[in-house]
Amino acid sequence: MAQTGVTKLLGNAKAFTELKEINVLDIQPLRIGQVENTEAATGMTVLISDQGMRAGLDVRGGGPASRDSQLLNPLMAAQVIHAVVLSGGSAYGLGAANGVMKYLEEKDIGFDTGVAKVPLVAQSDIFDLSVGSSDVRPDSDMGYAAAKAAFETPNYRDGNYGAGCGASVGKAGGMETAVKTGVGSYAVQIGELKVGAIVVLNALGDIFDWKTGRQIAGLLSQDKSELVSTMEVLCRSIEVVDNKFTGNTTISVIITNAHFEKAQLCKIAGMGHDGYARSINPVHTSADGDSIYAVSVGEVAADQDLVGALGAQVLSEAIIRAVSSADSAYGLPSAKELGFI
Repeated sequence: MAQTGVTKLLGNAKAFTELKEINVLDIQPLRIGQVENTEAATGMTVLISDQGMRAGLDVRGGGPASRDSQLLNPLMAAQVIHAVVLSGGSAYGLGAANGVMKYLEEKDIGFDTGVAKVPLVAQSDIFDLSVGSSDVRPDSDMGYAAAKAAFETPNYRDGNYGAGCGASVGKAGGMETAVKTGVGSYAVQIGELKVGAIVVLNALGDIFDWKTGRQIAGLLSQDKSELVSTMEVLCRSIEVVDNKFTGNTTISVIITNAHFEKAQLCKIAGMGHDGYARSINPVHTSADGDSIYAVSVGEVAADQDLVGALGAQVLSEAIIRAVSSADSAYGLPSAKELGFI
């Protein structure tokens, strides 16, 4: 008797044990470069595909700073983009993509219009103006340098680097009781399929280990000796807060070597927000610009829902890495210095 789909899945249940951790840089072909201004506490992380990558986007936060996000709408003509930029500087930093475009143009990479090759670059920024210098932001020169690094000296690493340079969490009480975070990554492989994520963690809310439910970063007590609940603090008053102290935003990219088109990648990006919801509370607020890109850089045949579910999982793990790899800086203590992780 022929096996049903469910029976086949149950028959292969042991395959899940083959899920293994890999380095996000093992998902090829993809180039990643980072540049930061440590004095100003800002920077950027750029992901580049020479031949173009299929990409989708899902934005759930109420205050995104983004550029060319409509390129990723399935109704738009472009089928691939050439770079995704994650940056600091809020809306001021969106000009950094110009430098990435300039470098890619010099490398003859872009959409061929017949008269010029136009690099297609999407970008999302975090608000880091309340850390370091508020009037120094990623610009075209930094974008050019990050793209050059991606090609000549790939330098991605977790922590206070790239767009994670000025990242922090737990800001409902102001920066005096916030915790330093950064950029984090995590990736897994099952058979030929690879799924990974890079996240710049800069949330208004608190951060939790999704496996245990334990809070590992977020709002500090006044003496900075322990973590307190942002939700409990917000519940002390139901009055409208017009300005929740700062802009925030957690931005990330799910990366897979499976072949998907834009509409499928938008769905995968949407499923990735489950990873945010498991790990950040509150999340998707009006003060956050929470955005997730999903990019396809390979041709492996894989189930869309499996990749979406794995995308949420690796995002949650990348969030933990963004906490655990961060060092104290700019007067903000890290979770590891405080002994929370």
